[in-house]
Amino acid sequence: MTHTRRTLLGALPAVAAATRAARAATASWRPKIGVLGRYTEANIEFAREAGFKSLELVCSTKSRLDANTVTDQDLEKIRKHCASAGLEISVLGIPVNHTAPDPAKRAEINAYVSKVIEMAGKMGVPYIATMSGNMPGRPFQEQIDEIVRVYNEKYFALCEKHKVRLLWEPWPEGPNLATGPIGYEALFKGFGNSPFVGIQYDASHLVRQFMDPLQCLRDWVGKVYNVHLKDTEIFWHVLKKSGINPPNRTQWWRYRIPGYGSVDWPGVFTVLMDAGYKGSMNIEHEDDTYGRPLPDGTFSEDYKVGFRMGLRYLRQYVPA
Repeated sequence: MTHTRRTLLGALPAVAAATRAARAATASWRPKIGVLGRYTEANIEFAREAGFKSLELVCSTKSRLDANTVTDQDLEKIRKHCASAGLEISVLGIPVNHTAPDPAKRAEINAYVSKVIEMAGKMGVPYIATMSGNMPGRPFQEQIDEIVRVYNEKYFALCEKHKVRLLWEPWPEGPNLATGPIGYEALFKGFGNSPFVGIQYDASHLVRQFMDPLQCLRDWVGKVYNVHLKDTEIFWHVLKKSGINPPNRTQWWRYRIPGYGSVDWPGVFTVLMDAGYKGSMNIEHEDDTYGRPLPDGTFSEDYKVGFRMGLRYLRQYVPA
């Protein structure tokens, strides 16, 4: 008994030290909050002025970051511009179908994404936000196997060379199997311990699929490298009458800026904080009550208000 008591008492200082260290890590939790959008000089100036620290930049064709046409000089100019504004380019976004059923289309997409991986490496951007890919109508496991094959053959050597990871957003309308835990389990089993794939967590998509966003985050937080900040408002009075697939396409949900929907933001941030998440988090603004961007992607004045309102709400939980 004496030996047990001495052993226990001797261990107490170490336990106390570990507890203090954990509390200190939690107290210093300050992930960067940013915005998602196209690169324009005006958008960068707005993000700087509004107090954001991170960016997810769209890199689709015909954007300023079109990987088919952008030059190394352009990339360096953009990188320096963002850095001078105090903004980290945390992720590049390209939502495409890597396993498109049409062979010509697939080859075009695979070639373009390969260029985006190279572009991210030149800019020092560690993550590319995308979809997993899918082949509608084909057996689920067959689709998983094909996704794994294509990534290994087309992307992973480039990912290793340029130190880039591909992240899946759980967008259910996209060319995507990574829409939640079932897809995650199958995909990560297929990819094993690959360091080149991960999750871009977005609670709004899980809410509208009636999944549990917090349990999903708890279970998969070790694979989360970037976070979208977007909310989903459910019109319960409509849903109870229409169901989730109304024949007249009645709207029973809509995306909102954080704080105007059903996402449990204190719960989300607590899970991330406890897990020691150190990535960036970007507001994905799809809230039509605060306008839309201009045709070239520049944020309109109404659209800027939505970003500001979102940041104001989030500052309750994420310190500057």
